[in-house]
Amino acid sequence: MLGERLKRLRKRKGYSLSELSELAGVSKSYLSYLERNIQTNPSLQFLNKIAVTLETELEFLLNGESEDDKPEVLMLDDEWKRLVQRAISEGFSKEDFIHFKEYMEFQKWQGAKKTVSKKEEEEA
Repeated sequence: MLGERLKRLRKRKGYSLSELSELAGVSKSYLSYLERNIQTNPSLQFLNKIAVTLETELEFLLNGESEDDKPEVLMLDDEWKRLVQRAISEGFSKEDFIHFKEYMEFQKWQGAKKTVSKKEEEEA
C-alpha cells in the first residue's frame, strides 16, 4: 500500500516524519495519516512533493510495486556513483556502458548454457 511504501522510502533516506514533512513542505500529521493508511487518497501535488524529496518517481509511489521491483538506477549508492563517475572520467561513453552490459548478459547466458550442457552430460 501507499502508506507502507512512503514509510519504507522515508526510513531508507533516514528521515523522521518531521524532517520529511519539513523538507517536502507538507503537513506532518497528514503524512502520518498516509503512512498509517488512515488517509488513502492524497492529491497528486502532495505526492509529487514527497516523491521529489525522497528522490523517487511519482509512478513508483502510485503503482503498487514492491521496492525490490524498483529499477536499480533509482537506488544507486555512493560507491556506484563513484564507479560510474570514474568510468566516465576515463572516457566511457553511454554506448560503452550499453556494450559492456550486453557483453555481461552474453557471458551470463554462456555460463548458464554450459551449466545445462554439463548437467545433461552427467545425466547421460
